[in-house]
Amino acid sequence: MAVYTDINEVDLRNFLTAYDAGDLLSYKGIAEGVENSNFLLHTTKAPLILTLYEKRVDRGDLPFFLGLMEHLASRGLTCPLPLPRRDGALLGELSGRPAALISFLEGMWLRKPEARHCREVGAALAAMHLAGADFALKRPNALSLEGWKGLWEKSAARADEVEKGLEDEIGAEMAFFSQNWPNDLPQGVIHADLFPDNVFFLGDRLSGLIDFYFACNDMLAYDVSICLNAWCFEKNGDYNVTKGRALLEGYRSVRALSDAEIAALPTLARGSALRFFLTRLYDWLTTPAGALVVKKDPLEYLGKLRFHRGVVSPGEYGIDV
Repeated sequence: MAVYTDINEVDLRNFLTAYDAGDLLSYKGIAEGVENSNFLLHTTKAPLILTLYEKRVDRGDLPFFLGLMEHLASRGLTCPLPLPRRDGALLGELSGRPAALISFLEGMWLRKPEARHCREVGAALAAMHLAGADFALKRPNALSLEGWKGLWEKSAARADEVEKGLEDEIGAEMAFFSQNWPNDLPQGVIHADLFPDNVFFLGDRLSGLIDFYFACNDMLAYDVSICLNAWCFEKNGDYNVTKGRALLEGYRSVRALSDAEIAALPTLARGSALRFFLTRLYDWLTTPAGALVVKKDPLEYLGKLRFHRGVVSPGEYGIDV
């Protein structure tokens, strides 16, 4: 979440008249994240999240995102729900941007998750994969291999500003994945961004998943690898095999991983590390000064990529093979 586009109280009050949302009491911007502009609203009825979809979000993808949340909730997964307007539409417009109101989910994200939390995340991810199996809409992953190539083309010439030698190193990674990226693993709807700040807990109980704006159709095990990167590394860059084992056991308690999926984990984890390195690198180099957004350090994911490059067996992630 982030704030790129500001709003004013008069326009917001007018926007809310199209909804049965109550009267506005207060609102504030939410600075975390990098994709859309988000605000927490308090009304006389209930707290809500207001999302303004920024220019790099394709308006044509919004029915997929909003419909997926409705679908997953109908299958028992706890996630935010879009609030319909009085005319039944899920989208409005505010400050020149497509905009939606989303229900507020109780809970907080964990700054220092432990193995027991990783187990819960793994189980919730698998439950989401199963719940999304019969979702009718499709959305290709715009941030898979072809998307990485586009990001790298825009960033390569300045990569050595971040760390000397990066242009050559990442160029070699791109060449590796052009030859080795899997394409024959089980596919379905994936979250594609299930970082700690997108998972809420009440105490030690997982209370829900949020922020489905990277969701798409891709390899289910790729989603698992994203979570290994997001949840199982310590602040010093070390991989925590206890957390990895817990996350994978939690996932497999709900959905089995095939032998092919397990064997592909080192390549998938290396690829997902590259994906987040590239988007962070691009944002680091291009985010305008003054935007109310927290830029994330691309070097964190460079370290993870280098770790995965040295993995010999999927057992190093804590999975029984």
